[in-house]
Amino acid sequence: MNGLVLFIPALLWDLLLGEPPALVHPVVWFGKLAGLLDSRYRRRSPALDFLVGMVTALAVIVFALLLAISAPSAPYPLNYALAVYLLKSSFAVRSLHEHIARTITDNVKEKRKAVSMIVSRDVGKLDEPHLNSASIESLAENLNDSVVAPLFYFLLFGLPGALIYRAVNTLDAMLGYRNERYEYFGKFSARLDDLLNFIPARLTVLLYLPIGGKRVLRYYRLARFKINSDKPIAVMSAVLGVWLEKPGVYRFPGREPENGDIRRALRIYRLIVGEWVFTVLLLIATGVCTCLSR
Repeated sequence: MNGLVLFIPALLWDLLLGEPPALVHPVVWFGKLAGLLDSRYRRRSPALDFLVGMVTALAVIVFALLLAISAPSAPYPLNYALAVYLLKSSFAVRSLHEHIARTITDNVKEKRKAVSMIVSRDVGKLDEPHLNSASIESLAENLNDSVVAPLFYFLLFGLPGALIYRAVNTLDAMLGYRNERYEYFGKFSARLDDLLNFIPARLTVLLYLPIGGKRVLRYYRLARFKINSDKPIAVMSAVLGVWLEKPGVYRFPGREPENGDIRRALRIYRLIVGEWVFTVLLLIATGVCTCLSR
């Protein structure tokens, strides 16, 4: 199926309507399946925990693949509608913007509640600058996870690529923790997510270059704390000129982040999304023209 015919209505759906209801959202299904398998398994030994965790991840990935390949087999126009719906569910431009916008408030209690909806850290211990930092960090990291990476894999592998990436990213968000329960059970999911994000995270950095220039590259070289997730955060710090910090994990230099910096970060987000959407459209159109010329 022509990529433009899928991508354009999926993008319009996202921008105009946002996310589908949780009851029928494929990403929610991925999470519920992973959660069900996780809850049914009692931890036993590192080797067995890793094996069962890998089987859990593969089960969710196979489920995502089956969803993707089932759409074309439906009768027309249901097959087209399903494909557009599934592609839209793999990325989230509008909802990410809305979640971050809710953190822009002078009421610290409301800000803390809004930030708690988008990060896993204990926000009860964070002061206002660190709450602002957490909001901007989440925006920068999820720009990769929720926009750049799924569409990157859509370009490479079509609808199956986008859905499988989203399934792996969901697995990492649920199981990829370094604690007693998930150290081994979630290791396969975490490492697979690292692998799939290696190129997209660096691609996201490149998208900042027209905005931040050499400062982006300088901060990128400071991002040595994690394999992927700190790279987009570092370059957002560079462009804004504020420090971004996850205490005990990383800190990028700058002045103290304020409410206004979250607004600026959202403006940068819209610019980067615009760059990436234009690039995706151009690459799909070029691929279509190449195929038609043969």
